[in-house]
Amino acid sequence: MNSADEPASIPSPMPSPTLRRVDILAMLLCAIVGLDTLGSVSANGPQGLVWLAVLGLLFFAPYGLLIAELGSAFPDEGGPYVWAKLAFGRFVAGINQVFYWISNPVWLGGSLCIVAITTFETFFHPLPGAWKYVAGAVFLGAAGYVVHASLRIGRWVALAGAAARIVLFGFFVFSLSLYAVRHGVQPQHAGDYTPTFLGLVALAPVIVFNFMGFEVPSGAGGGMRNPRRDVPAAILRGGIGTVLLYGLPIMGTLLVLPATSLSSLTGFIDACRAVFTVYGGHLEADGSVVLTGAGDILAKIAAIGLIIGLFTSGTAWSMGLSRSQAAACADGAGPRWLGVLSAKNGTPARVNAAGTAVSMIVMVASLALTDGDVQKYFTAGISLAISASAISYLVTFSSFLVLRRKYADTPRPYRVPGGRVGAWAVTVLTVGTMVFTVVALIWPGLGAGWFGTVGDPAEYLPDGFQQQRVAYTLSQLVPITLILVLGVLFGLAGRRTGVTEPATERGVTVDAP
Repeated sequence: MNSADEPASIPSPMPSPTLRRVDILAMLLCAIVGLDTLGSVSANGPQGLVWLAVLGLLFFAPYGLLIAELGSAFPDEGGPYVWAKLAFGRFVAGINQVFYWISNPVWLGGSLCIVAITTFETFFHPLPGAWKYVAGAVFLGAAGYVVHASLRIGRWVALAGAAARIVLFGFFVFSLSLYAVRHGVQPQHAGDYTPTFLGLVALAPVIVFNFMGFEVPSGAGGGMRNPRRDVPAAILRGGIGTVLLYGLPIMGTLLVLPATSLSSLTGFIDACRAVFTVYGGHLEADGSVVLTGAGDILAKIAAIGLIIGLFTSGTAWSMGLSRSQAAACADGAGPRWLGVLSAKNGTPARVNAAGTAVSMIVMVASLALTDGDVQKYFTAGISLAISASAISYLVTFSSFLVLRRKYADTPRPYRVPGGRVGAWAVTVLTVGTMVFTVVALIWPGLGAGWFGTVGDPAEYLPDGFQQQRVAYTLSQLVPITLILVLGVLFGLAGRRTGVTEPATERGVTVDAP
């Protein structure tokens, strides 16, 4: 087998395996349970819960099964890059890896950063003018520092993030119960739960994005103690935890506040403020919330937990994606100098620095170009992050069937049940979902006027872009084109430098070309 067909290894001393099963589970919860998109699902009303359940069965479950097999059969450092390379070659895998990697700094500098800033302003103090930039720089700089630290430190950050999610959501559900006893809940009508095609078009991208992340720990496969055993077990537990950690807060938000009053940016924040009035405070006649005494204190504590959750979402993804990108560059799918690990920490310091720089640029450019309109900034950032991720998953998911055929004799500690039919089913469901997601993101309102539906597609443009289809479409297509060009340039740079030294990782030798 030549080097183009072998898994990649970073040609630097790897740290001793650090990540245990509980650490992998914590990384999964931090990566999958993103707190920035809860409001987006809630803002679409009760049918959001219906589509959450449907896509859980048709996408989330097949996705988990597929990654459980790939992650345990091919547990090499680089994860998704390795799978795509074995299936389609180094050049295609390298371009795909750039889409996968860059989606995280875009998300971190866009959606996560703005929700963290908005949470701080809502519960603590306004950040006028330049202070928004300062707060964003502190948030992103701290994230970059954590990712640069060793996996031994990163695992504790992931554990803290998972604990923050469980405590925050558990306390929210408990407080919601008290609120319901005292004030009642929003009236629920069966018709509100009726799913519609246009509801699917609006909700599919954000729900699918909520479910992404099963493969993130596999990016740091070289840091796992026993990936063949721990990856499938962590995916099973992480999947169950994700369903609960998403479903209960979304249901609680809809029970407390009418969907018409929710925004995609602040929906969950607004629900927290309303619920915490049971400890001190009240609702004004206009629906605004006034918190006092214990209510104000507990709300601030919950806000800190929410910011920690946002922070650890970005760092968990960065820990996996940065190592995947470094593995790709070390393997000749990008500039060789980016594929070097820190001798001190065993982390891809140069890729991490590049990712932090991209996050800073996204944050500054978005705030400047949107004139401080945080809703518009949030919408553009989250849509682009989802688009880039979905495009990369098209290749990653497609590699599954190819690897089943090309490496049929590779030991698989876990196999997708159902034989060939099961393999085709999980591939068709996951790839099909990604195609639908990309189309729905680029053209919101797809299907308006079809199948008896009414309305103008322009009415379904995301928040902040009403009647601005050209501006919204350019906000997606232009960056996607630039990412594609960057991926090609990375591939060409990798071809010039090539792989010049053999390395061994988990018993797999990468031969020099």
